Amino acid sequence: MTDRDPDLLALTPVGPRRYRVSQPAESAEGRDVVFSGQFMAQMMMASAQEADPAKAIRSVHAIFSRPGTYTLPIEVDVESMQAGRTWASDTVTATQGGKLLSRAMILLNTMDDDLMRHEPTMPEVPGPDGLDAGFAFVFPSAEWRPVPGEADTGGAPVERAWHRYEPGAATSAANQGIAGWATCGSIIGLAMRPHPEVARIEDAHRTLSTGVIAHTMHFLDEVDVSQWLLIELCATKAANGRVYGQGQVFTADGRLVATFHQDSMAKAAPGLLDPARSM
Repeated sequence: MTDRDPDLLALTPVGPRRYRVSQPAESAEGRDVVFSGQFMAQMMMASAQEADPAKAIRSVHAIFSRPGTYTLPIEVDVESMQAGRTWASDTVTATQGGKLLSRAMILLNTMDDDLMRHEPTMPEVPGPDGLDAGFAFVFPSAEWRPVPGEADTGGAPVERAWHRYEPGAATSAANQGIAGWATCGSIIGLAMRPHPEVARIEDAHRTLSTGVIAHTMHFLDEVDVSQWLLIELCATKAANGRVYGQGQVFTADGRLVATFHQDSMAKAAPGLLDPARSM
């Protein structure tokens, strides 16, 4: 693990409980719309910055209400809902040019000793060694190695992939943010795989209107992104112009460290779309 967090997750104070976030050199999606995983990671960083160092993030629920641009500054405000001895909660709001882009509710607490412990068994899959790199919306320079083959889940498409950001990060929030970044961007495309005759991810933002609307993540144990993590994504249901998906994150030795859920939009929109109107 490194002794510092990545520059992309650095925050610049601009007022009381208010920060300006960093922007990547290139767009994650190849268009001028800020990626949902970036918003979530940076809002988590801001919450952790204001929190008691003894507390770590346990859950985040983010709603992405308006697309942002990479060409203008983005600022985040942290409002404390409650801060006690063991638990704390914040509302974090991202704005750009005076417009609200995203808002997250974040829960933090101290780590207690086990009273009891159990967890699901990690899927039996090949390890990352020897697997080919694949594409996913991951933190810049992170690795993504899909596990070949289709999982049988009774109708809902599933993808499993190994993820690692080998440089690592110094703080708990940065590790969580980098891991969470990788869970946000693949569920819509995964939902389209069984329906190539009507929906292809290549048509997103062209003849299809797509976008992540809300993403919730629960952190159940310590996360170290410098080590391989198995991320399992399931596009549980596609209907009514929406996609609901969920997933799990395991360490290589089988510990379940996070779970997540996502609500997204995927509907027909003939003609070239204006990204600013796609949500």
